[in-house]
Amino acid sequence: MTSLVVYYSLEGSTRLIAENVAKVLEADLLELKPVKEEIKPNSFMKFLWGGRQVFLKKMPELAPFDKDLEKYDHIVIGTPVWSFTYTPPIRTFFSKAGLKNKEIALFCCHDGSKGKTLENMEKALSGNKIIAKSDYANVFKDREDKAEKAREWAATLK
Repeated sequence: MTSLVVYYSLEGSTRLIAENVAKVLEADLLELKPVKEEIKPNSFMKFLWGGRQVFLKKMPELAPFDKDLEKYDHIVIGTPVWSFTYTPPIRTFFSKAGLKNKEIALFCCHDGSKGKTLENMEKALSGNKIIAKSDYANVFKDREDKAEKAREWAATLK
């Protein structure tokens, strides 16, 4: 079975988790990159602009995918939490990817509450089988602990 880990990461915490999951699963990685990133990672305004994009249900244009999604049996999807849900680049991915009949695992990274992020992702992926969900709080405060937690979770997906 072939696996793919798809993720968007503004500041790197979701990337850290995605890379650790991919290592354990021996999976390919697909990082979602907006053609034009409107949010600066180290700016306080990121909260305002990110929340605004979420509430307006923005779907930023993404760089073309370098992976053929049809060839993967298992897909793991990861996102930071913005305004208690998944990010606009993930919204665009869900809209463009047309995933159906896949086994999918979901994860999110947050510094506060995960809100309904995982539930909202599951709802957006109807027509697929959600096999697992996980969340990672305060990744940058304890990087190695969270990386180990991600590796342990990934091992359960094999």
